[in-house]
Amino acid sequence: MFSCPIQIRMSDLDPFDHVNNGAQCNLFDYGRSQYFEHLFNNKIDWMKFSYVLVHVELDFKKPVKIHDQIVCETEAYEIGHTSFKMRQYLKNAVTNDILTVCHSVIVCIDRAKNLPMEIPEADKFMLGFSF
Repeated sequence: MFSCPIQIRMSDLDPFDHVNNGAQCNLFDYGRSQYFEHLFNNKIDWMKFSYVLVHVELDFKKPVKIHDQIVCETEAYEIGHTSFKMRQYLKNAVTNDILTVCHSVIVCIDRAKNLPMEIPEADKFMLGFSF
């Protein structure tokens, strides 16, 4: 599982002094982008990148507070022909408690046609799936 540190900003907070639920989506986006750059061993040109987020769901287990040291853990866990599923966790880096769980679906698209396309074999291998 890939892990990256997350910096909490003041603008992430809600009136209850928690990291806002919507802001947590941004934290998972950051973790996902770091995962892809690590996986493909390159800075991603997001205007040309062939993968797009099509579904996301979050389960909030414990509040995330401003002084928490957190990490985002990311992994792909199920692959189809044109899409794969990802699982991510925001975890307290000190206690290892899971604070929020994210499940998402990523689709490989042909940017010129704006249609789903089959995931290239090389990408399946990098994602950890080989057939």
